Amino acid sequence: MVSKDILIINRLGLHARAAAQLVRLANEYPCKINIHKDGQVKDAKSVMEVLMLGATEGSTLKVITNGDCEKEALNAISELFAARFNELE
Repeated sequence: MVSKDILIINRLGLHARAAAQLVRLANEYPCKINIHKDGQVKDAKSVMEVLMLGATEGSTLKVITNGDCEKEALNAISELFAARFNELE
């Protein structure tokens, strides 16, 4: 199990399109991926659960991966957030 705190830096936060990108990426990996925010724990492989986090710009999420390819999954997710979901702002 590995984890990392990730700050949301894109202006729109974890909105529908960004959540869909995250879920699509998470589903490429066989490990379990959870996102923690303010006491909530959500499955990163479910769009509805990711959206229920209500994560806005400036929010900090803890992403925890557990299982096969956990480090690779965490690195890929970190890069997606750092790239601001490849959105023009």
